[in-house]
Amino acid sequence: QVQVVESGGGSAQAGGSLRLSCVVPGYSVSMMGWFRQAPGKEREGVAAIYLEGGDTNVADSVKGRFTISQDRGRNTIYLQMNSLKPEDTAMYYCAADSRALTALMTFKMPWTYWGQGTQVTVSS
Repeated sequence: QVQVVESGGGSAQAGGSLRLSCVVPGYSVSMMGWFRQAPGKEREGVAAIYLEGGDTNVADSVKGRFTISQDRGRNTIYLQMNSLKPEDTAMYYCAADSRALTALMTFKMPWTYWGQGTQVTVSS
């Protein structure tokens, strides 16, 4: 069974920073990404990365504030979240997939493997 293991998250003041980490141990995947879901809202894609080439996609809602990066060769990604806003409060999920598809990168189709989620709370 493929595991997706997130860490990080927690609480921050508006304007602060947090960093999330995610690893897929012992299984080859092509893409990894971050999603979030706030109470009463649909899950939305936040950022994604092709592990082989390093190309990334970041949602407009967080562009310029959030950065996705990887520890190349270790199936590990990070989400650096700066200039946090109260509206960034959500459960953040890491996802992974063995396929390398544009539709996954643009969050237009479901990803295969999911983590349990980590809570991010931003207070004003």
